[in-house]
Amino acid sequence: MKSSGLVLKDSAIAERIASSNGQTVLQLADPHKTVDPIRQKYFNNLGDIARQSSIYFAGSTFTLLAGYLFRIVVARELGAELLGWNALGMGLYGLCKLLGQMGLPQTAVKFVASYAGRKETHRLSDFFWRGLFCTVAGTASFGVIVFIARHWISARVFHAPGFALYLPLFAILIPVGATNAFLLQTLCGFRKVSRSTAITSFISFPCMMLLTIAGFALGLSLFGYVAAQLAAEALTLILAAISLRRLLPQVERWNDLGGGPLLPEMRRFAISMFSIGFLEFVLSQADRLIAGSYIAAKQVGIYAVAGSATAMLAIMLQSVNSIFGPTIANLHAQGEYRVLGHLFETLTKWILGLSIPLILLFMIWSRSLMGLFGADFQAGSSLLVILCFGQAVNCGTGSVGYLLLMSGHQKEMIRGQLIFGILLLIADWSLIPVAGVRAAAVVSALGTAAINLYCLTVVRRRLGLFPYTRSYFKLVCPGLAAAATIWVARMAAVARHSAVLPSLIFALVFGYGIFLASLLLFGVDDDDRALIEVGRARISAMFAG
Repeated sequence: MKSSGLVLKDSAIAERIASSNGQTVLQLADPHKTVDPIRQKYFNNLGDIARQSSIYFAGSTFTLLAGYLFRIVVARELGAELLGWNALGMGLYGLCKLLGQMGLPQTAVKFVASYAGRKETHRLSDFFWRGLFCTVAGTASFGVIVFIARHWISARVFHAPGFALYLPLFAILIPVGATNAFLLQTLCGFRKVSRSTAITSFISFPCMMLLTIAGFALGLSLFGYVAAQLAAEALTLILAAISLRRLLPQVERWNDLGGGPLLPEMRRFAISMFSIGFLEFVLSQADRLIAGSYIAAKQVGIYAVAGSATAMLAIMLQSVNSIFGPTIANLHAQGEYRVLGHLFETLTKWILGLSIPLILLFMIWSRSLMGLFGADFQAGSSLLVILCFGQAVNCGTGSVGYLLLMSGHQKEMIRGQLIFGILLLIADWSLIPVAGVRAAAVVSALGTAAINLYCLTVVRRRLGLFPYTRSYFKLVCPGLAAAATIWVARMAAVARHSAVLPSLIFALVFGYGIFLASLLLFGVDDDDRALIEVGRARISAMFAG
């Protein structure tokens, strides 16, 4: 990789990457020689991303794996129809939450990171309290509207009068979930991703699972499931508030809290974030609401399970984005484009590489994976395969969305999402009544691929960054080896009539093992070895601590 000018070929300096007080440093064999400050900054940022994204990855892996098993229990307990009602309720919750918070949680990442980095405590405090007030007030208003109109929504919109029983819980969930989002994104702005992950993945999520199981034991069915989600959100709210109390500057004038409008630059960015969030909602959630208006809730439930299952495929991308977003904002503000470009190249290759075996597993084992949720859900195996193609493009383009957002080019992203969002809405309204949820899956996969490729084009045109080099061809042979391994494991499981879940785990472990072994033998270059060394140093320092 030469485009960023940071290739590690200086053999005159014997470098070793180590960890010291949480920072990645270069130790030189010859102390009289100096290190290029750009390379030093690259390693410092790469080390920080590796450390915090690994924590996020661990938390997300636990959440997704435990969540996958948990969703199997929920699907078997509720059935496709009640699960479809939950999907409709969460879609309505997501829409009202989005409209009420007006892009403020995403705005918190940018401005909290900027103000904290520049030690502007007064501006930081002013933004936080005003943003929190607007978030709570806006989303609470939508919660009241949902509660009042619950019978009309359930009977006229979704043609399911019984759904009105559960809408009050979703109405309460709207302001609680939105406030959580604002507080957790503020923690990310402080670069406390590990703390945010610990709260959501290791405390709130297990609590929600235990409460759901207790609700099922008491015969509460869907009501118990939604109530458990509400209780977990309330717990997250309390823990996030306690964490932020130690980070936020003390308030000098309490009468200023929530008073006055946000600064113009904050409003502009929040409006941009709202526009992007709304368009992303259209791309990811609107199809379920449209499907709920035309077809049976049972089919919506099957489609919702396939969509939530493929969310696991982007785990590496989400892990990197959790800390790369603030890093982009910081490097862009300092004008460190060479460092930013090199990070983009290195991270995109590893995001794609580490996602390939999981994508292959979902495609080859699609029927078995969907069958874990119950016999009714096996009909959604083709939906799972279709959605995998969209996620493959999503992972393969890396953090293009965050690069545009954090570098001031959000208008370009909004323009593209608006165009694709309108096209996808037209396609959903036209095709879902005719072809059902399969049409929704095709439109969703094409939309995911199209918007990511569009953002990649804008990143190259506006920022001059492009992640792909010839080293990406080195992923082909490891990918083929992993595909063969996973396919052989699938055939062996079918021939022996083996239990599905142990066979899946076996295929996943050996698929990743073959892929990584092949990659380490034939597919790494100097930059990749540097990244591996960073990870090794981080792990060694963690165990030493």
